[in-house]
Amino acid sequence: MEILNAMTAMTAMKQYDVIIIGAGPSGSVAGAMLVKQGYSVLILEKQHFPRFSIGESLLPQCMAFLEQAELEHVLTEHAEQVNFQFKNGAAFHKKGKSSSFNFTEKFTNGPGTTFQVKRDAFDKLLADETERKGVEIRYGHQVDRVDKLEPEVVLTVSNENKTDNSYQVKGKFLLDASGFGRVLPRLLKLDLPSNFPVRHSFFSHFIDGIDCPDFDRDKILITVNPNHSDVWYWLIPFSDGTSSVGVVGVPERFEQPLSEIDMLQFFIDQDPNLKRLLNNAKPTGQARSIKGYSANVSELFGENFALLGNAGEFLDPVFSSGVTIAMKSAVLAAPLIDKQLSGESVNWQVEYAKPLKFGVNTFRTFVEAWYDESFQNIVFHDQHDEKIRAMISSILAGYAWDKSNPLVAKSKRRVSVLAQICE
Repeated sequence: MEILNAMTAMTAMKQYDVIIIGAGPSGSVAGAMLVKQGYSVLILEKQHFPRFSIGESLLPQCMAFLEQAELEHVLTEHAEQVNFQFKNGAAFHKKGKSSSFNFTEKFTNGPGTTFQVKRDAFDKLLADETERKGVEIRYGHQVDRVDKLEPEVVLTVSNENKTDNSYQVKGKFLLDASGFGRVLPRLLKLDLPSNFPVRHSFFSHFIDGIDCPDFDRDKILITVNPNHSDVWYWLIPFSDGTSSVGVVGVPERFEQPLSEIDMLQFFIDQDPNLKRLLNNAKPTGQARSIKGYSANVSELFGENFALLGNAGEFLDPVFSSGVTIAMKSAVLAAPLIDKQLSGESVNWQVEYAKPLKFGVNTFRTFVEAWYDESFQNIVFHDQHDEKIRAMISSILAGYAWDKSNPLVAKSKRRVSVLAQICE
């Protein structure tokens, strides 16, 4: 028994080069890039895959990040099998007026198409491929405590499958890709309140039954509530005839004593176009709600650790930027970890936090402009010239780091000017 216990302890204390918390998209992308460089990588994932997650409408910029991690082929090869929907743009509707943007007609070079994905299948595809590349993934393992961060990382982890379930694991660098779980912000007390108002969302999957010839399944549809311009809906179609549908607004818009599915249906019925499209829709499962999802942190990095994606900051789901930001953080962080573990000096503020926040702040500009209606005025303006439409299309396609795009380089000033013109 003593020998067995000693062997168990040795296994538990095996040292890895990099430990990643979370097997979602940012964890898989970072893990795939690091294992390719020859590093030993352990991913600790609290849940078991497949599992439900929001963030189902990818942006084309994601395809470039997946290509960097050599994961893009998994998505394209399995898209039909798992009912991912080809996506080439975004459509908008407000009070009977429609507008749409084609991502292939954008200002920035790079992929112009992507997919709308059921995240349970999407995340599992990426994680499985990352595992095949040599990353070790432990499902049902939760990080309970950060014991040390220097000179090495030591974590206390619990395994749900064992009675004596607590053990320690060592690494040289730690990445938090836990998304809304926000493990390190909680354990290291890095959480800060978001400067966005608290918002509430209600959503579900439906067999959509959409038979309207004017509906384009190749685009996400974003609809503005006809009574409250700060309330909006998403309709994300999949190739199997189902759709993800949700409504978002400040909590006081949802004070009616209704169940989650009834609340969602109550708001769908308020918009004539959405009610028409979903007239035959039937929910396929449980409706859900999330409240107060926006978040921020005091630091994106520290001694031997960094935060990826939503573990660092989440803005708002309106432009589907969450997965894009998560993957961008992974492709920024992985080469820097390589440099640091190779003995080179890394300025994480200059090389990671600053460039990541640049794109996040670009998205922030457009999210804020959406809710104050200035970007809504831009979207529904029908006299843009082709160059302006291409610049807007690039933003909506996720190219928030392209400083050659005038709407990115000086986003606040130029969005303000453009909104005034469109009024």
